[in-house]
Amino acid sequence: MVTLYEHPLSPYAQKIKIALREKGVAFELKTPDAFGAGGAAGDFLAASPRGEVPALIDGEIGVFDSTIILEYIEDRWPVPPLLPASPAERARVRMLEEVMDTHYEAINWGLGEVGWFKRADGDLAATLTANAKRQTEGFFRWLEGQIGDRSWFNGESFGWGDLSVVPCVGSSIAMGFTPAPDSKLHNWFERAMQRSAVLQTIAESRAFNIGDSNAAELVAKGLFKREYRDHRLEWMIKSGGLEVVLQGLEADNIRFAPDFG
Repeated sequence: MVTLYEHPLSPYAQKIKIALREKGVAFELKTPDAFGAGGAAGDFLAASPRGEVPALIDGEIGVFDSTIILEYIEDRWPVPPLLPASPAERARVRMLEEVMDTHYEAINWGLGEVGWFKRADGDLAATLTANAKRQTEGFFRWLEGQIGDRSWFNGESFGWGDLSVVPCVGSSIAMGFTPAPDSKLHNWFERAMQRSAVLQTIAESRAFNIGDSNAAELVAKGLFKREYRDHRLEWMIKSGGLEVVLQGLEADNIRFAPDFG
C-alpha cells in the first residue's frame, strides 16, 4: 500500500491526491505527528528531510517534493498518462505548475496568515488583504490566457496542468475570491469539480475546519509554527508584511526548513 503524508489544506498534497486518484492508485493518508510545531520525526522525516508535506512512501521508496512525486507517479503508473504527448506541451504544463507552486500558492498562504493565524490586524491586515486580492485577480486574468481555446489546461484531456491549478483556484474560492461567473476559468473549475478525483480532494480540504483548531492561539504561544521560506517569505515582505516576519522571528513562532543530517 502506498502511503501519502499530507495535510488536507496543503495544495502540494492536493496535487498528489488528485494524480493518484486519477490513476486509480490505492493509498493511505497520514498527517505527520507534531507537523505544525516543526517537530517532524520518524518515517515522515526520513522520507521528507525538509519536514514538508507531501511525502510519498511506496514500499522501500520514499519521495519528497510535490513535483518530484508527480514525476515518480507518472513513471511508476504511466496509465492513464497525465502529461501531454509532445515535448513542447509537457514543458508548457510543467511551467504552469511552477508558477502555481512558487507564485500563486503564496497568496493563499499569506491570506491564511492574516485570516486564520491572526498575524496582522487593522491597517496592516487591510494592506495585505488588498494586495492579495489584486494579485489573485491578476492570476485569474493570466490563467484565462493560459487556457485559451483549450478544453483543459493540459490540452484535450484533464491532466498535469489542471491538477496543478485546481488547488490554487480552489483555495482562492475558499478565501472569497472567485473567478467571474462568465469566465473560462470559472467554467473550467466547474467542469474539473465534476471529476471524482478533484471533488473528493477539494471536499477533504473544505471539511477541515481550521477555526476549531485554535490555531491563532497556538501560534501566539509558539506551539504552532508556520513555515516561512522561499516564495512565502518573499510574498510577505513584498506585500507589506515585513513587520509580520520580524515579529514572528522575535516570538519564535515561524520556522524554516530544518538542517539536513
